[in-house]
Amino acid sequence: MEKSLARYIWSNTRLQQLWILAVVAASMIPYFLSFDLPKQIVNGPIQGDGFDNANATQTFMHLSYDLPLIGHVELFQGIQLNRLQMLMALSLVFLALVVLNGLFKFYINTYKGRLGERMLRRIRFQLIDRVLRFPPSHFKKVKSAEIATMIKDEVEPMGGFTGDAFVSPALLGGQALTALAFIIVQNFWLGMIAAGIVGVQAIVIPRMRKRLLDLGRQRQLTARELSGRVGEIVDGIGTIHGNDTSNLERADIASRLGLIFKIRYDLYQWKFLVKFLNNFLAQVTPFLFYAIGGYLALQGRLDIGQLVAVISAYKDLPGPLKELIDWDQMRQDVQVKYQQVYEQFNVEPLIDSKIQEIPGDVVGPLTAALVVTNLAVSDDSGARLVDHVSVEIKPNETVAIVGPNGSGAEAFAEALGRIVWPDSGRISIDGRDLLDMPESVTGRRISYASSDTYFFHGTLRDNLLYGLKHAPLTDPGYDSQKALELKWRNAEALRAGNPTFDLNSDWVDYNAAGANGPEDLLKAIRPVLDAVMISQDILDLALRSSVDTSVHVVLADRIVDLRLALRDRLKEENLDTIVVPFDFDAYNPQATVGENLLFGTMKRPMMTNRRLAAHPYFQQLFRDTGLSNDLYAMGLEIAENAVELFHDLPPDHPFFQQLTFMTADDIPTYQALLQKLTSRKFEDATAEERSSIIRLSFAYIEPRHRFGLLTDELMAKIVSARKQFHEHIPDDLSALIERYDPERFTASASLMDNVLFGRIAYQQADASDQIRLIMGELFDQLDLYDDVLSIGMEFDVGSGGKRLTMVQRQKVNMARTLLKRSDYFIFNRPLLALDQRVQDQIIRNVVTGLHEEGKRPAIIFVLSNARLAEIFDRILLFERGGLAEAGGYPELSEKNTMFKELLS
Repeated sequence: MEKSLARYIWSNTRLQQLWILAVVAASMIPYFLSFDLPKQIVNGPIQGDGFDNANATQTFMHLSYDLPLIGHVELFQGIQLNRLQMLMALSLVFLALVVLNGLFKFYINTYKGRLGERMLRRIRFQLIDRVLRFPPSHFKKVKSAEIATMIKDEVEPMGGFTGDAFVSPALLGGQALTALAFIIVQNFWLGMIAAGIVGVQAIVIPRMRKRLLDLGRQRQLTARELSGRVGEIVDGIGTIHGNDTSNLERADIASRLGLIFKIRYDLYQWKFLVKFLNNFLAQVTPFLFYAIGGYLALQGRLDIGQLVAVISAYKDLPGPLKELIDWDQMRQDVQVKYQQVYEQFNVEPLIDSKIQEIPGDVVGPLTAALVVTNLAVSDDSGARLVDHVSVEIKPNETVAIVGPNGSGAEAFAEALGRIVWPDSGRISIDGRDLLDMPESVTGRRISYASSDTYFFHGTLRDNLLYGLKHAPLTDPGYDSQKALELKWRNAEALRAGNPTFDLNSDWVDYNAAGANGPEDLLKAIRPVLDAVMISQDILDLALRSSVDTSVHVVLADRIVDLRLALRDRLKEENLDTIVVPFDFDAYNPQATVGENLLFGTMKRPMMTNRRLAAHPYFQQLFRDTGLSNDLYAMGLEIAENAVELFHDLPPDHPFFQQLTFMTADDIPTYQALLQKLTSRKFEDATAEERSSIIRLSFAYIEPRHRFGLLTDELMAKIVSARKQFHEHIPDDLSALIERYDPERFTASASLMDNVLFGRIAYQQADASDQIRLIMGELFDQLDLYDDVLSIGMEFDVGSGGKRLTMVQRQKVNMARTLLKRSDYFIFNRPLLALDQRVQDQIIRNVVTGLHEEGKRPAIIFVLSNARLAEIFDRILLFERGGLAEAGGYPELSEKNTMFKELLS
C-alpha cells in the first residue's frame, strides 16, 4: 500500500485533479471582478462621480488598474452610458458575476463529490481485496468487527477529503489571496492589517489544533476497540451466559464508554476554545477596518467606494481562510486515519493477486500425485504441530489419517487444504508448489472440509452451491435500458478500480456438479444430500415452509392428487384415523377452537389475531351468535383449571409444554384476573378483560388439553357461526383470509398443512414422524420430490448459518464440499457433532459414492474412529507431530501397538 495519503490520491486521480485545478484557476477571474464592482457602483452612478450634468455619460466596463511596479493597465475600453443606464448595467453585471461564481462553485463541488465517492469506492474495494489476500495466520490476530469498522467508517472521511486534497487549497487559497490582493490594491495599510491577522490565524490556529488531532486519534482507537469488543460479546454470548459473566462485560463496556466520554469531552473543550480564538481574530479585523478605514475616509485619503469595496472584500476573506484552516486539520486527521489503515492492512506476505485471477482457459483435472516433502507446521506460539513429514498421495488413492488427539493429523490436513501455511518444506503437485498454484485450480480440483463451518446469510441453496460460484458464466440477457445502465455501472467501476463482474449473472458451474443447467441441478444434488443424510432435514424444512405458487406451479396444481394419495396410503396402512380432515360442515376436534371458527388462514402480517378480533364484522358475529358469552365462560374454566393445576409448578416444568394458550409467566396474571372476575358477569367485565379470557378458548384443543369443555352443542354452534362468517364476509376481510378449500392450494398455509388438509390426531404416538416419512415417499412416487426439496433449500439459514443446528451445518458443509466433484478430497474430522454411528455411515456413503461410475478421486480422511480405516487403501498413522507409520489396515492392525490401542 502507498504510505502517504496525498501520494495515494494523486497517483489515482492525477488527470482529474489537474482538470479541476484548471477550472479553479479560471474561476478566480470572475471572483476578482466581483470585488471591484461594488466600488464602481457606489462611486459612479450612486454618488455621481464622473456625471457632471444630467446628460453626462461614462464609459461602461472600463477595466483599468494602477498596479505597483507595473503602472497603468487597461483591459477594456467600454461603452458610453448615462447615469441610470450605468447603474442598471453595473448591477446586471454584478448579478451575472454572482451567477457565474455560483455555477463555478456548483461544478467544482459536484466534481469534487464524484471524485471523492470514486476514491472511497476504490479504497474500500482495495482494502477488502487485501483482506481476501491476507495469509491465513493473520486472521487469528485481528477482530472481524474492527476490520469491518475500519472499512465502513474510518475510511469514510478519506472519500470526502479526496475531492478537497488539491482543489480546496487551490480554491480557498486563491479566493483568500484574491480578496487580500484586492484590499492591498485599494489601500496598502488596510491590506497589511488584513495580512497580519491572516498570518496570525494561519500560524497560531494550526499549532493549537495539534492537540485536537491527538485527541481525535485516541477517540478513533477507543471507538474501534469498542466495536471489536461488542463483536466479541455477540460471538461469545453463549459463553457469557454459561459462566454468569454478563456483569463483568457490563463493567468492561462501561469502562470503555467512560474513557471515550473523557476523550470526547476534552476534544469538545479544546475544539471550542480554538473556535473562539479563530472567531475573535476574524471579528477584530472589521473593527480595525471601520476604525482606521473610517479615519482615512474622513481625512480624504480613502474614498467611500474604496472603503465599501474593502469591507465587502474582507467579508469574503474569513470564510475561505477558516475553511482552509479546517482543510489543514482534516488533512492531518485523515492522514492519521490513513496511517492506521495502512498499518492494519499492510500485511506481509500477501497472497499474490495473480493466484486469485479468473482463468482464461478451462481448468483441467489434477492427474499427478500430491507430494509432501519435509513438511513442518507450527502454531502461533511456535510449538511444532507437524514435524518434517514426507509422504506421497496418488490421484486415485483413499488415505485414512489416524492418531490420538494432538498427534498432528488435523494440522497436516489443514496444510493439505491450504488452511495453514507450512513453516518449512513444501506440498506440490506435478512439481508445482501448492501455495503457488492459482485458486482457480486448488479451489476447484481440491476440496477441504472440517468441523469448523461458516455459512453466509442467505438461503440454504445459496450456501450449498457456494463452492460452485467461481466466475460469471451466463449472461442475464438485459433489455436495452438495463444494458445501458449496466454499461454506465461498468464504466464507473473501471474509473474506481473495481472489477466489472455482473452479480446478476448465473455464477453456478453446473458442469462441475454433474448437471447441464439449473433444470437438472437438483438431480445432481440429491445423491449428495442422501449421502450426508440431510435430505429428510431439508424435506422437513420444506414441509414447515409456505410455498410461492407462482414459482412452484406444478406442486400447487397437484396438491389435490397429493391429498388423495395420502388418504389412500393411510387407509392401506390402517392409519386413516391418524389425520382428521377439514370439513366445512363438521367440527375438527384436533384443531383449535379458533381454527374451527375461522376455517382458513390469515395472510400475515396484514392480518393478525388481534386485528381480526377488533374487526367490527367479527365482533358483530360474536354478539349475534352468542359465542361471546359461551367462549367467555369456556375461557374462565380454562383459566381456573390451568391456575389450579399449574400454579405450584416451577416455570420449567414439562407440563407447561402442553399449554398452548398460557405460559408459566401468565399464571400469576390470570390468577389475579380470576379473583377480580369471580362474582362478575360477562357484561361487567371490561373489553380488555373479556379479550384476555376469550383468547384462552381460541387455543383450546379437547384431545390435547382434556378439560372436557367442548360439548356437542357448542361445537355445532361454532360450525354454524363459521358458515355465517364466510357467507357474509366483507371484501376487506375476504382479501386477507384464505378459506380452506379441498380443491385448491392454500398459499398462506405451510406445505404440510396443504397436503394434510386436516390435523394430526394427538392420541397417536409418533404420528408426525410417520406422516413425514409417508409424505416423502409420496413426493417421490408423484415425481414431486425435487420440487419439495427446492422449497426446503430456500430456507434462510440466518447469520453464520445459526438457524441450522450444528449437526445440520456440518452435514451441509460436507455436501457443499462433495458437490464440487474435485480430484482431491480432504476431510478433516468434518462430522464431530454427529453420533459416531451416523458418522461412520456417512463416511461409508461418501467413499462409496465418490468412487462410483468409474471416477476415483483421491480421498484423504482424518478419522475419529480408527476402525473405519479398513475401507481405505492406505493408513497414515500420526504421533506427536510426526508420521509414525504408513501401511494397510491388516498390516497395522497386526503389528502396530499404537494403532491397536486406537482400535480398542
